[in-house]
This record gives sequence, C-alpha cells and structure tokens, in this order.
Amino acid sequence: MAGKRVFVTGLGAISAIGSNARENLNSLLNSEHGIAPVSLFETRNNHLMVGEVKKSNTELITELGIDPDGAYTRTTLLGLMAAKEAYKHANLSDNSAWKTGLISATSVGGMGETEKYYYDYLDKDEHLDLIETHDCADSTEQIADYLGIKDYLGTISTACSSAPNAIMMGARLIKAGKMDRMVVGGTDALSKFTLNGFNTLMILDSKHSRPFDATRAGLNLGEGAGFIILESEDVVEAENKTTLAEIRGYGNANDAHHQTASSPEGNGAFFAMNAAFQVGGVSPSEINYINVHGTGTENNDQSEGTAIRRIFPNELPPFSSVKSFTGHTLAAAGGLEAVYSVLAIQEGCIYPNLNFKNPIEGLNMIPETNAQKGLEINHVLSNSFGFGGNCTSLIFSKSEV
Repeated sequence: MAGKRVFVTGLGAISAIGSNARENLNSLLNSEHGIAPVSLFETRNNHLMVGEVKKSNTELITELGIDPDGAYTRTTLLGLMAAKEAYKHANLSDNSAWKTGLISATSVGGMGETEKYYYDYLDKDEHLDLIETHDCADSTEQIADYLGIKDYLGTISTACSSAPNAIMMGARLIKAGKMDRMVVGGTDALSKFTLNGFNTLMILDSKHSRPFDATRAGLNLGEGAGFIILESEDVVEAENKTTLAEIRGYGNANDAHHQTASSPEGNGAFFAMNAAFQVGGVSPSEINYINVHGTGTENNDQSEGTAIRRIFPNELPPFSSVKSFTGHTLAAAGGLEAVYSVLAIQEGCIYPNLNFKNPIEGLNMIPETNAQKGLEINHVLSNSFGFGGNCTSLIFSKSEV
C-alpha cells in the first residue's frame, strides 16, 4: 500500500575499523581508527594514509564460502560481506514470500582488479574473465545471485552520495508499494586509479585527516561496504519483525556549481537537508545528532558547515565526522554511515570526531571529540555531499511500531 512506513531491520558493515557492524561500533566508541600508509598495492604514493580492510581477497573468499576460482573483485567481496551480514541480521532466508530487491552503489566498480592486468590483456588470456567484472553493475549482480534476489536490481553511481541515493530509492519503492523489502547500501575498494586521481586533485592528506578543523589539509581514502535491510510496515507487522529504526526523511539536490567542488554557500547540501526534513515531517530542532559528511577537505567542510548553519542558525545539535576512522570510502561511505546512524539510535551514542583542535573561522562549529554514551537519540541526520554537486541527506528515527 502506498505511503506505508519503512523500517530498518538489518545492518551489515565492513571497513578499516571492523569486519562487522559490532566491531565497527566498538572501534568508534573506543576511538580506534584504521588509518595507515597504503599496503594493498605497490604505488609511488605509498606515503599516503588510507583506511584498508584488514583482510586479503583470499580471506574474504574463504569466509564467504564461494568458489576461489570465480571472477570476484574486491569491491564485490566487500559488498558480499556486508550484505550477507545485514541479510542474516534481519533473519532473512527466503525471498519468495515478499517482493525483494537490491540496490547497490559503487564508484570504483571492478577497476581495482582490472587495472592490475591492463598491460597484459593484449598478450595473455589468463585474466580476460576480469573484463566482465569491471563495470559497476557486476558487483550488484553477484551480490544478488549470492542472496537469491531476483525481483529488482539497481546500481547507483553518484560519487559520495551513491549509497544514500540507493537507500532513498529503496525507501521510495517500498513507500510506493512497488517493493516489500530492499537490501540497500554501497561498496567500494581502494585502487590505484582512485588514489592517484584524488592525489592529482591535491585533496589527499599525507597525515591523518582532520574533519572540520581549521588546519584540515585533505581526506584519507578508504574502502569498505555498508548495507541495511529496509522492510515495509506490512512485512514488519505480518512477520512480527524487530525493527532497529525507521527511515523518516530523505532528500537529494544538486548545486550545479563545479565537477569536484561544492558551492561556497552550500546550496546543494542546504536543499538536500531541507527536503529530508519536509519528507520526514521532522523539524531541525528534533535532531539529536548529525553524522556530517566531513571529508576533511578545505572546500567540503566549509561548504557543509555553511549549509548546516543555514539549517541550524541558532542551536546546533551535536555533530561529528567518522571519516577520520574509516577514511572516505567513496560510494560506500553513506552506506557505512547509515549503519552507524542506526547504531547511534540503538545504542544511545554519539561518535567522536578525531584529530579536531581548532574550529573553522566564521562557522563557530565544534564537533564532538569524545564518545558520548547513555543518550536518548531519537533522530539522526546523515549527510553525504560531494563530486558533481550531488548531495543527499537521510533522517533515521527511533522506530515505534
């Protein structure tokens, strides 16, 4: 039935700070980051700091119980790990009773594997099977096959807002009565292409990133995957499901300012947040915590901070960026942070913003620098803003069925 509420019933996460959602939470609350010099591949930029998942592809394949001779990219393997955990967490096993779909987000796709063999393709046949894994949709199809999902498949690649857009689209399909259950999120692996590309843009920090600090000098890239299970009110009632949160609001906007920079006024971010409040029927004064995008770049933090101040001109809710823990995991970032947002509600906690010392001049914004526990968290605003001006905000709320 159109207009039904949409609930979160399962969480899955893998990142530089943990192989599952619980490990990620523990690292966040204990200020244990996963940032270190790159070691996954040889590069002349091995001095750069990144957030790597502490498992090899072989280890991931073994844990997943899949064919070791199959053509799996690291992006796919990370996505499989998180999606599998979320699926299990929601106690799912059979997709036949309800219309079930998957929307997965990625920006790297399979280039982390295909770039290794670029110079061999014309001379050798042994890696030709990887060509088919290069495009972004391949990881979506492999995750769907693994989970037995056939009713709906979608792949979204809108840079930093990719996973939140996947979550938003999944929620809208359920609200419209088109689907009953959606597996939504994002996955991305580190690659030379992204490392060198971001380095060319001169927005990488060779030290630990410092989101919302006046001395911020760039981001640390990361890798990982985050997925959540969305289910309709009808499914929750029929199966007497335990709900973790409700997705109340969502909004997407584009400031059409620049290919890789946000507008100084934060227009896209402002419109996305405003739309999320309108859709959710939640007022800014009800927000208990903001999971900011907070990349640690000069432009992004200034732009997002300006937009937040436009939404919250007087009293500012507690806020922090978790990218100082995981690195910026690109299309996966908003998926991981959706998991973290739901956990903040479940656990009554706020995560620290690492490495902050000096506020940005003119914004008067000081993030939380210590973990906060034992709080009443009813509404979390999660922001994902970035390249192409594509900005998305989500509002997760405590569920009351």
